[in-house]
Amino acid sequence: MSDANNNPLLYGLEQRIAPLPGFFSALQHVLAGLISIVTPPLIIGAALGLGPWMPYLISMSLLASGIGTLLQANRIRGIGAGMICMQGTSFAFVGVAISGGLWVKGQGGGPEDIMAMLFGVNFVAALVPVLISRFIEPLKRIFTPLITGTVIALIGISLIKVSVMNWSGGKGAGDFGSPTNIALGAGTLGVIVLLSCSPNRWLRLASIVIGIVVGCIAAALTGNFHPTMPGDSWFRLPALFPFGFQFNWAIFLPIALVSLVCVLEAVGDLTANSLISQQPIDNAAFRSRLKGGILADGLSCMVAAALCAFPNTTFAQNNGVIQMTGVASRYVGRYMAGILIVLGLFPPFGELLRQIPAPVLGGATMVMFGCVVAAGIRIITQNPLTQRDMLIVGLSFGIGLGSEAVPGALVHFPDIVATLMGSAAASGGLTAIVLNLIMPGEKASPALTARSGHDSPDSV
Repeated sequence: MSDANNNPLLYGLEQRIAPLPGFFSALQHVLAGLISIVTPPLIIGAALGLGPWMPYLISMSLLASGIGTLLQANRIRGIGAGMICMQGTSFAFVGVAISGGLWVKGQGGGPEDIMAMLFGVNFVAALVPVLISRFIEPLKRIFTPLITGTVIALIGISLIKVSVMNWSGGKGAGDFGSPTNIALGAGTLGVIVLLSCSPNRWLRLASIVIGIVVGCIAAALTGNFHPTMPGDSWFRLPALFPFGFQFNWAIFLPIALVSLVCVLEAVGDLTANSLISQQPIDNAAFRSRLKGGILADGLSCMVAAALCAFPNTTFAQNNGVIQMTGVASRYVGRYMAGILIVLGLFPPFGELLRQIPAPVLGGATMVMFGCVVAAGIRIITQNPLTQRDMLIVGLSFGIGLGSEAVPGALVHFPDIVATLMGSAAASGGLTAIVLNLIMPGEKASPALTARSGHDSPDSV
């Protein structure tokens, strides 16, 4: 076992897990990522006037997430990373999707025309990660531990901002920042931390679910949680391209560029996942895992577009859940996929989970997202940093965090530039890549020592 991660796992990557602990582990991953899955279609739909189709878009987002997560966990014929990799829409796609939809609207198109264009373009743009996955080996001097560690740390920091927003009550909440909201989040966080340190494997395994349940009970007792049974239909049958298929190069190019940036984020997420799962991160087996993971991302995007969901990419949230619970078994991914598919096909279940109070989710995700940052730092510091490495990391963090902290700084640039560089992971990651290629001295941080005795990523 690597010194970088000497905490024993309750379940290793290839270790099978019984149904009950498997379900509890999967449910915690789903709870950690649920809001991030359903929020992009809510934002895009509201901006483009797609209100009547919003429930359908949310259901298909959950269904596509489940199918993509299953691809990643199974790793059949080299498709998938063979790890717990939840799929969902990156917020980087929100801006370009809205811009593309507004362009269609400006041309006189209605809601169905907007969706036909967006999902048609997204289907073609999915070829970007598919093609890049074929060239992972030549790109290994770009995807170094120094760069991927920087990207994953920036992703975690960005997620923490979302966690704090929820902890305070959620964007636009009338009681934003109230003592009650802060107390609910703190109580949820405290329960999760206490249980995750328990020597009892069941308490540790179910720590996040128990913490959220306790938080919901506390919210109900204080009058801040009133769950209602949705009146939507109980079953939703999916259809392929129900609004048709359209394509336009002007809309395609920005979305393709965002897809390229999301590949960089996915590489960071997959690297952190491998490290937390106690797998090697600098050998042929790891690059094979990366290749399969990026390929599955692309195929997942195609499935999402066909179902009328927005592009999928590997989420970072589940890395924190693995760290907290000690469960890295890829078989948990199958349970996750099953839960997400059920939520997509039976909308009321997903709607009930979506009613979990924002402060409770904020407190629960804070510890997970903090673990994502820690995983990125651990990747960066696997070996002593040279002065050159320190400069690359420092500038990348400065530009990445600065661009996200002051989004208006690029207001006079084209929308695509503002969208891409407004993300800490994208701007910081691109900065790290450019500096790593042009700065004199070593072209990459020292290679990590490959670990032996791990299962091949090709095993199923």
